[in-house]
Amino acid sequence: MLSAVLSVAGSCWRSLVPAGWSHVDRVAPLDELVLTFAIRQQNVEHLVKLVGRVSDPDSPQYGKYLSLEELRTLVQPSHLTLNTVHKWLGAYGIKVCKTISTLDFLECVMPASTAERLLPGAQFHRYVSGQRSAVRSPVPYTLPEELAEHIDFVGGLHRFPAERKVVTRASGKEEAAVQYQQRRAAFHLGVTPSVIRKRYNLTDRDIGALPNNSQACAQFLEQYFHPADLAEFMKLFASSFGHRSRVDQVVGHQGLGKAGLEASLDVEYIMSAGANISTWVFSNAGRHESQEPFLAWLLLLSNMSSVPWVHSVSYGDDEDSLSRAYMERLNVEFMKAAVRGLTVLFASGDAGAGCRKLAGGSHTFRPSFPASSPYVTTVGGTAFRNPFQVTWEVTDYISGGGFSNVFFMPDYQAAAVRNFLRSAPKLPPRSYYNSSGRAYPDLAALSDNYWVVTNRIPLPWVSGTSASTPVVGGIMALINDRRLQKGLPPLGFLNPVLYKLQEKGPTAAFYDVTQGCHLSCLDAAVEGQGFCAGPSWDPVSGWGTPNFPQLLKALLNL
Repeated sequence: MLSAVLSVAGSCWRSLVPAGWSHVDRVAPLDELVLTFAIRQQNVEHLVKLVGRVSDPDSPQYGKYLSLEELRTLVQPSHLTLNTVHKWLGAYGIKVCKTISTLDFLECVMPASTAERLLPGAQFHRYVSGQRSAVRSPVPYTLPEELAEHIDFVGGLHRFPAERKVVTRASGKEEAAVQYQQRRAAFHLGVTPSVIRKRYNLTDRDIGALPNNSQACAQFLEQYFHPADLAEFMKLFASSFGHRSRVDQVVGHQGLGKAGLEASLDVEYIMSAGANISTWVFSNAGRHESQEPFLAWLLLLSNMSSVPWVHSVSYGDDEDSLSRAYMERLNVEFMKAAVRGLTVLFASGDAGAGCRKLAGGSHTFRPSFPASSPYVTTVGGTAFRNPFQVTWEVTDYISGGGFSNVFFMPDYQAAAVRNFLRSAPKLPPRSYYNSSGRAYPDLAALSDNYWVVTNRIPLPWVSGTSASTPVVGGIMALINDRRLQKGLPPLGFLNPVLYKLQEKGPTAAFYDVTQGCHLSCLDAAVEGQGFCAGPSWDPVSGWGTPNFPQLLKALLNL
């Protein structure tokens, strides 16, 4: 009865309950659970090739994306797989299930006792962290051997909601209000939309013009933006350029109560960078304790025939806390987005190279996923060399970056990364990183000292790559706007274009960030220092930060 799925679950079960979560009790047998079954797809090898063809500007298929219906025809599970899975669930009396357009996920409701019989080994317990609660199994599950080839993983058992934090140096809202009143005449003491537009050369005329262009951000915790905060932010900081002050569509649950700092940051900066562009917010906190919010977002993307072209996501887990089966299946989901023409941007994280202590006491860097996925565009962070002047940038020491321990380096970046490894004057010991893995980030933007309005209070000194990512998202949405005006397809998966653009020779499309290092392990070998920036691509700032007019020109000429 042991299967490949058992070995996947067992490989990561040592860290199933992360720090910060406390055990409450065992779930009652009749308590309702919601589990997500990732059903094995067909034609994944063909999908990989198709991503390359529609994303490579030198391919005759560049920009010829699939509709959701065409994607379904390509990847939907075989009749044998679907029949086997439904028969298995039916044998346990599980009848309340929802599927999605591509038929490759099932979300099913069942009592905890049924779930534990269905998935031997699983034991469901309730855990709390602050105001959040989750139902998970602290031990791995098994699948019958005959199901192992039909199911990639079962969601709602092991992965806890990832903690996402922005960094703020303000000591409290009261202090923020005082500082705001004192600095009303000098908003450049901190990053605002006007600072971003000045640094990246966006004029007041660089705003969206098309009704059929759109952008989105996603939030996964019990955090929500407030429309009143957004309106106040735009009134204070966006008076010099055309903009929208309302989100056009919220997909999911928009809660009441206090606004969240992270949610406010996402919405305010994607809408001020991608000014006057229709904006959606995907709000997937997970309305049931056994749901995984990130999976719920992916299911929505796979089930909607019309979605925004650009998605900014500030979410991540340590690679080593996730099973390979889970990450490989999520890569397929990102490929599905790529062949539909969606640009999916992930924050690189705020822990530098990261650090993990191994069993023998030595250390290694700790990459983050989905930042390390070869099928997303990952955004790092920078800071002004002089924090009070709009001038050139250095790396933000918290900017996530490094090399995947799971995924091989994709062809599109191999030359750039090898050039870095060959030319960097100093590298960490090779035992700390996998030099043949997918390297990230791909590009960067300012991530330090932002102003955000939350709960009607202007709050300064907010930092993190969850600030830089929506800025890049808004800029890419503006470029999509210009491409659509010219009858060109949207940008889609950016990485093959970005790397090919830069490798043709030095361009002015990006400001190269060549100074600064990010943090890592505090030990004698690396002394808290990870990788350092250098000319061209590097694993702290990627290709650098966008110079909008030149980047627009380059991406209009594809």
